Amino acid sequence: MVSHPLSVNPLSASSSCSCSCSSVSAFAIVARVSSVSIPRRRPFTSLKLNGRRSESWGRGFVVKAKDMSIAEIRMGEEEGGDEEGEVPPLMVQSGSLSQPRRIALFVEPSPFAYVSGYKNRFQNFIKYLREMGDEVLVVTTHEGVPDEFYGTKLIGSRRIISEVANFKPDIIHASSPGIMVFGALAIAKLLCVPIVMSYHTHVPVYIPRYTFSWLVKPMWLVIKFLHRAADLTLVPSTAIARDLQAYRVTAADKIRLWNKGVDSESFHPRFKSHEMRLRLSNGEPDRPLIVHVGRLGVEKSLEFLKMVMDRIPEARIAFIGDGPYREELEKMFSGMPAVFTGMLQGEELYQAYASGDIFVMPSESETLGLVVLEAMSSGLPVVAARAGGIPEVISPDQEGKTGYLFNPGDIEDCLSKLEPLLGDRELREMIGKAAREEMEKYDWRAATGKIRNEQYNAAIWFWQRSGHICLAPSSGLPNGSSHLRK
Repeated sequence: MVSHPLSVNPLSASSSCSCSCSSVSAFAIVARVSSVSIPRRRPFTSLKLNGRRSESWGRGFVVKAKDMSIAEIRMGEEEGGDEEGEVPPLMVQSGSLSQPRRIALFVEPSPFAYVSGYKNRFQNFIKYLREMGDEVLVVTTHEGVPDEFYGTKLIGSRRIISEVANFKPDIIHASSPGIMVFGALAIAKLLCVPIVMSYHTHVPVYIPRYTFSWLVKPMWLVIKFLHRAADLTLVPSTAIARDLQAYRVTAADKIRLWNKGVDSESFHPRFKSHEMRLRLSNGEPDRPLIVHVGRLGVEKSLEFLKMVMDRIPEARIAFIGDGPYREELEKMFSGMPAVFTGMLQGEELYQAYASGDIFVMPSESETLGLVVLEAMSSGLPVVAARAGGIPEVISPDQEGKTGYLFNPGDIEDCLSKLEPLLGDRELREMIGKAAREEMEKYDWRAATGKIRNEQYNAAIWFWQRSGHICLAPSSGLPNGSSHLRK
């Protein structure tokens, strides 16, 4: 039997607390190392498979294969290669891969705060890891977490190290960048376990919008430090992978794609609701209704939507979500036909998507844009900026069929795609139907299985080859391994 996973909330402040507060917590993690009882890891074993050496971890095993890096990425200079010329592993598809693991997830900001694609990615990831038999511990940074999530018990505690050590993880997975990722890295070295980092927020792009541009270069240095220390880096799109490679953040073969997915049963046109449309249109359901779903932050370029609405007074717009920029946006849209719903969840969120006419995404900094997938799955035509990972959702061969892209910040280009949709219900329905059919191809269960059965094993392989330098000596540590379940 696999016991219920545990979630630890190390900070009493919300995810919007100052960096100085979070930094203190991160340093406290390192300072309390000496008081923790640390479990010893089960060693790797080697075996021969088809004449090639492979490494085993528990009862799963990996073999070498060529070209595991993202297909579009090539580097003239190999970083992180080894003297034997060995290449990263490819998972062998076998029944042994279903062996449960203990996975410690460090997620910042909390996947239980705000409406965002990031939130939905991690909630679905946790859900399907649990369904696949893994034990999951979640360490996050927000007060507003539920009492439980798919059997995950949530505990507010500052005793991060002892909680994680007692959990005895097989692997640590941390979202990046952030403050908590430093603590996750220290704990991984302390417990002598592999660490995977997934890169979700393209901070160097955000910095000029929030603070001084000269901080971009130091930020890249921080990102390099973190991801070169990780055993594997996951990215949501090949566009972000290219950026990380352009700045030589880590070796090409250590960057892997976290496949896109969408809950097509929940984000579905059947949730269209007249009552929700009345709410979103402020009592004018016959007017064309534009919806935007996501975190309300400066980096989302939401002021662009003010320029759009100034040019199409016949339309209505609804903002679904919350965030630090909400108050400013409400002032900006004062006197205009705009509705701010705040954070919606569950069926209300599904209804909000399905009850709109068009989804507009002006953000130029999306690492993928999962809310775009959710809108398309809900049967909405999408008009989005051609930036970040969004062109991987609406690919060049699908543009004009499943959605439209416009040049970032170009109001005329945006309107040239938006206005025909506003005036033609049949065109909206045709594009929305094609978008829905495209999204039915993507599945969160399959995406989670690929991370669990392939990418985590690749991280373990890299960890073993690196010599897995630990902060704590191996002698004197208590015996025990969590790799085998009975």
